[in-house]
Amino acid sequence: MVILTLNCGSSSAKYQVYDWEEKEVLAVGVVERIGLEYSTIEHKAVGKEAYTAEFSSPTHKEAIELIIRMLLDKEYGVIKDLKEIGAVGHRVLHGGEAFKKSALINDEVIAQLKSYNHLGPLHMPANIMGIEAAVKAMPDVPQAIVLDTAWHQTMPEEAFMYALPYEWYTKYNVRRYGFHGTSHLYCAKRAAAILGKKNKDTNVIICHIGNGASVSAVKNGIAVDTSMGLTPLEGLVMGSRSGDIDPAIVPYMLENTGMSAREMDTTLNKKSGLIGLCGKSDRRDVLKASQEGDKKAQLAIDMEGRRIGKYIGSYATLLGGRLDAIVFTAGVGEMGAHIRESACKGLEIIGAKLDPKKNKTCFSRNGEFEISTDDSKVKILVIPTDEELVMTEDAFALMNGTYDVHTNFTYSFESREYVNKARVAGLKRDIEKNPALKDILAIK
Repeated sequence: MVILTLNCGSSSAKYQVYDWEEKEVLAVGVVERIGLEYSTIEHKAVGKEAYTAEFSSPTHKEAIELIIRMLLDKEYGVIKDLKEIGAVGHRVLHGGEAFKKSALINDEVIAQLKSYNHLGPLHMPANIMGIEAAVKAMPDVPQAIVLDTAWHQTMPEEAFMYALPYEWYTKYNVRRYGFHGTSHLYCAKRAAAILGKKNKDTNVIICHIGNGASVSAVKNGIAVDTSMGLTPLEGLVMGSRSGDIDPAIVPYMLENTGMSAREMDTTLNKKSGLIGLCGKSDRRDVLKASQEGDKKAQLAIDMEGRRIGKYIGSYATLLGGRLDAIVFTAGVGEMGAHIRESACKGLEIIGAKLDPKKNKTCFSRNGEFEISTDDSKVKILVIPTDEELVMTEDAFALMNGTYDVHTNFTYSFESREYVNKARVAGLKRDIEKNPALKDILAIK
């Protein structure tokens, strides 16, 4: 039996096929440019040549149909019959307050999701189109939603409420929801395993740093605060998002420039952050520019690191006097030594000491590493996230009738002995290139 996971964006559909019995990924792929003049697919099955092609995909319906054909293809596929798919897991941006955990899809669930379209106008319609297309294509296969917001629903009221007119919350759902939930869940539970502690006894701060970025505070194994808010715009300095700003800047600039509300939204989400500061959003390009003397690029690095460190420091005060570990994850968190260094400046005050040599050595997305000094009271860990595995296990458990909210449910990766087969092979190759990686493994 295999589990299929789907992540449908406004013009893309990413997918993964996981062999449940063998506990390994069989295929990954992505359809891009959905709704444009032509679409593309990149498909890679383990042990087979990669497949790329252009085709017509006016909607997500055609994209899902092509994905299914690829999975069944005699040359590039990984299954012989759709009956081999035990369940499908769909990543969904927003679950509002209705969904505190993953759920099986039915007409009522889809209707509820549609009622939250206004909370994620760029992502939610695409998420729902992907769900409806997959349900139509595979009507007999159990399908589930796995929500970015669900992990954060344990936040107390004083954390998720804004100091705004209370009726904005009751009438318009204005509150902090938080995002990247599956990543924060995975890393919080892996951190507990690495530390040799039970989830309920673990206090950690998770830094998910990709093009989009967020920080969460996890106390006794549950989320108590996070940097993103009503939307993914709030919080850290990101690739193209501003993060925290003085709200008065918005009416000030509207009055002085004549921008529309839509133009302002586009500017804050797509033309701000690193790209607004220095014209580049890829951290590798920003780093290269700073090394070549670009002062704006260096400013962008300093601002991003300062903001991350500021959140870490403030969240440390929420954890009852004990912080066990700080975790860096996602593309930049896992590979960006310069961002980790910038973020950790001054954290000695909370007992977290970064080892510069270990930090520079840590350049791999296949292993879990400890980059703090030997005498650091707080561990600094780098953990490669695995959101697809969370989606896979939730979908299987829902299909099997064994699922529950994460505080009452045990994932396979909560074990200290958990092994990701693909990453084991990748780590072996990385260590052959850089033997020093072996010395900083979090679990030796």
